Amino acid sequence: MALSEQYIEDDVHPIDIVETLAEHHDWVFDRISDEQIAMEVEGQWRTYQVTLAWSAYDETLRLICSFEMEPPEDKIPALYGLLNDVNDRCWAGAFSYWAEQQMMIYRYGLVLAGGHIASPEQIDTMIGAAVTSAERYYPAMQLVVWGDRTPQDALQVAIAEAYGRA
Repeated sequence: MALSEQYIEDDVHPIDIVETLAEHHDWVFDRISDEQIAMEVEGQWRTYQVTLAWSAYDETLRLICSFEMEPPEDKIPALYGLLNDVNDRCWAGAFSYWAEQQMMIYRYGLVLAGGHIASPEQIDTMIGAAVTSAERYYPAMQLVVWGDRTPQDALQVAIAEAYGRA
């Protein structure tokens, strides 16, 4: 059965859909409020913290996929250079480094203006794309921060790694 077949009624809250997806995937999650849910999604490289929040004000379902990153101070400029290159390759969503929290963030917003409703498949794809992007570029981030690689070299490794997996 398709995920969307569980939702016949028209007025389903997007966070309710996310909660059902988290249960379906057996992800550890916490329904923080009616408007927000946080979960852990296991990747190959690490476990990612994924938070989705609904904003009725601008009718946007916001996703943040995060993981800790504590680069040495002298590596931060190179990390920002890498993020510029990475974000040029990300068509849906973007990475940011939140230095104060020492967190790498992948952000995406799904605008549902005019009363549109996201399907479970859309939301599942949105979460999957966030984790896939984090997984794809995590090695490059590590090479820049801890491996003394230039952003360009590290990005080539990440791209080759992505093409090399089945």
